[in-house]
Amino acid sequence: MSNIVETAVGAGTFTTLVAAVQAAGLVDTLTSPGPFTVFAPTDEAFAALPAGTVEGLLKDIPALTKVLTYHVVAGKVMAADVVKLTSATTVEGSDVTIDATNGVTVNGAHVVTADIECDNGVIHVVDAVLLP
Repeated sequence: MSNIVETAVGAGTFTTLVAAVQAAGLVDTLTSPGPFTVFAPTDEAFAALPAGTVEGLLKDIPALTKVLTYHVVAGKVMAADVVKLTSATTVEGSDVTIDATNGVTVNGAHVVTADIECDNGVIHVVDAVLLP
């Protein structure tokens, strides 16, 4: 198995996320033992943001770090456990809202692929970027 960053790179659908993690200096964190749960937005999710949003975040590392850490929960939370939750506290410090009544959403973003296991946690793919 690979760590979270290696898994994201290998998937090929998280190039924007990986570039943002690198720009924010979070690679060491997300390759550490963790474990972490990452709600990972796809490249399509980043592309759906208003024009200039990604570029603006890449120029504002503190804001970028805040957005990225808002997608991470400490611990390995598998889908079977996520569906029992109504919220989770992110590494950023704020809570995300979880709703499992019709599929699973995190702050309204749909989990499109769950339980991608990694050496140091799990990735759940979401279809939108979560903004704190």
